[in-house]
Amino acid sequence: MMHHWSQPVTKTRPATLVSIILGIAGCGSTALPPGVGYGPTPTLPEPQERLLPTVHIAPAQGWPADAMPAPAEGLVVGAFARNLDHPRWLYVLPNGDVLVAETNAPPRPEDAKGFRAQVMGRVMKRAGAAVPSADRITLLRDADGDGVAEFRTVLVDGLHSPFGMALADGQLYVANTDALVRFPYTDGDLRLPGPGALVTPLPAGPRNHHWTKNVLAGRPGTAADGKLYVTVGSNSNVAEHGLDVEADRASILEVDPDRRSYRVYASGLRNPNGLAWEPESGQLWAVVNERDELGPDLVPDYLTSVQSGGFYGWPWSYYGDHVDTRVEPARPDRVVTALRPDYALGSHTASLGLAFYAGSLFPARYRGGAFIGQHGSWNRKPANGYAVVFVPFTHGQPGGEPEPVLGGFLSPSGDAYGRPVGVAIDRQGALLVADDVGNTVWRVEPGTARWGAAPGGVRREP
Repeated sequence: MMHHWSQPVTKTRPATLVSIILGIAGCGSTALPPGVGYGPTPTLPEPQERLLPTVHIAPAQGWPADAMPAPAEGLVVGAFARNLDHPRWLYVLPNGDVLVAETNAPPRPEDAKGFRAQVMGRVMKRAGAAVPSADRITLLRDADGDGVAEFRTVLVDGLHSPFGMALADGQLYVANTDALVRFPYTDGDLRLPGPGALVTPLPAGPRNHHWTKNVLAGRPGTAADGKLYVTVGSNSNVAEHGLDVEADRASILEVDPDRRSYRVYASGLRNPNGLAWEPESGQLWAVVNERDELGPDLVPDYLTSVQSGGFYGWPWSYYGDHVDTRVEPARPDRVVTALRPDYALGSHTASLGLAFYAGSLFPARYRGGAFIGQHGSWNRKPANGYAVVFVPFTHGQPGGEPEPVLGGFLSPSGDAYGRPVGVAIDRQGALLVADDVGNTVWRVEPGTARWGAAPGGVRREP
């Protein structure tokens, strides 16, 4: 890319300079096709370090009137609930009510300092990730079972960038960005008094780079029964701010709610989000976002089983023993202990949502497999992610190629109609998908397409 100016430039305003940098960074190196970097045995290319990272944003547009994503063949999609405020995460209660966290990042003063932070701020704004947080959990109810929530109410508000939710022993646990809190819950409740009782503070602070915290209740009848598991992302890309700010971060924490304390259950996971129990083995699994700025095809995000005490490499290595030479001081003693993830989900896909399928509405081949919500890249050409995919499992292990489930989130010109985040299975066995740019929760089920395809793969309601 070449830039021309008609007269000498004597001084550039910061905002203009940021725009210029974004334009230059957009001329990134050529990437392999989007499908590369998936599966149980991905091939990893050599790192490509550049002065400026590739920036290739899908500007947030929102869905045209009466438009929706494109499901895979044999599936249909409809809007379960529209006109939400940045819906990020989902949780289905035993009575079928669906909880949605309407949320976004909190103010992070330290993470906004410096020229690089200005560039990233502009990137996130264009990608639709800079809207204020609604800080609430909304309850959606489909009482007549027609696949559309006809009732909604604010279950609890006044939270602090809430994300994960879990019901256990009559308590609804909510993972705010800085604390795990809980509320007494009775089946059918429509309003919970805030702000909730503190269970334990969570790593946060003024930088709080990866702000999302998910929570999963322990599996009944196992050693995990009565415990809670909370994801905490790193405070940086590769510990560039030092390891002191990474205490108990890049980890999954095991919380004892009675003692109101936690221990690090597994570490070296740069930004874990999706968390679930695999239905056949009972093993804990997680979806993890890997590091940036090693080129368009490194490092693949991944789906992995999580071992108690396991170390997964961050920041010193990735995908097992691949050393990241940017991290100082080097720790070869840690690298040799790094566990290799089980399944690659593509580079920069921002894989976030995870839901294992134990229902019977979808065909039998889906049973036991995992649905993954991929929020989509901002630093890769061509774009990667912006889809929901299905990973088949056999005897508790993933294998084969991922299958597309829901796409069409990008316009033909590369704008983002929506971005999928959290996924969940409703009481009828349908797949729910939170779309934070489209401000919609989508519902996917088997069936014959009822709508014709519009340009770009968008399906329009009649």
